Amino acid sequence: MKIGNVFASADISATGLRAERMRMEVAAGNIANANATRSPDGGPYRRQQVVFETQLQSALGGIVSQGSQNQLGGVGIVGIESDRSPFPKVYNPGHPDADADGFLQMPNVALPMEMVDLMTASRSYEANLKSLEVFRRMAEQTLELMRG
Repeated sequence: MKIGNVFASADISATGLRAERMRMEVAAGNIANANATRSPDGGPYRRQQVVFETQLQSALGGIVSQGSQNQLGGVGIVGIESDRSPFPKVYNPGHPDADADGFLQMPNVALPMEMVDLMTASRSYEANLKSLEVFRRMAEQTLELMRG
């Protein structure tokens, strides 16, 4: 094993921590705007979602060969996209944003889906953190063995 690869597992966990933190921030923003019928773009708030890619695939240009098992990667954030699903309509003629027929377009945010996203991101964050903790303990034990 090359000495440069010693910290590769910590680097991979760090990319996972960054990616899951961003996912939790986006889910929290979606929950906060679940009832926003006006956005700066006009119309109701549109749900946002994070797009991930593995850094191994991006380093290889999307081609993963069988001999590439020794190369390590992580998770990268490609961007944040808007969910293009249609807005649900509710009948609320008294609302100032309702159309002439009394229907109001609501944000395409489903709170149960956001809670599931938030929980899975939280669990993934914890798993990456646990991995870093195990790496730290292994490094400490290795240093203790080297001291004699």
